[in-house]
Amino acid sequence: MPSQLAPSDLAAWMRKPDAPLLLDVREPEEHQFVALAGSLLIPLAELPARSEELDEWRRRDVVVYCHHGIRSLRAIAHLAALGFEKLHNLSGGIDRWTSDVDSSLPRY
Repeated sequence: MPSQLAPSDLAAWMRKPDAPLLLDVREPEEHQFVALAGSLLIPLAELPARSEELDEWRRRDVVVYCHHGIRSLRAIAHLAALGFEKLHNLSGGIDRWTSDVDSSLPRY
């Protein structure tokens, strides 16, 4: 089971030298509307075909997020089956991030 990471905990972690990598599994138009800085976009439907793009991430801490945290759990299950070891789900997704961490970001 992946760890559930509260937005406030992720915000603190992102300020440290060992900050995690960020994977956004939403659709391009969602990512364009609002996204976490430095995140890589690979929509969930494209993840099986594009997983090799993440090979260098295999042993790194990776936080996966979507709008509310459901698609990201599916992505985590896929990546875990491929041997990714340090996967974290952003609890509540970008929606909770915009309410708990940065209310200046747009919500949808």
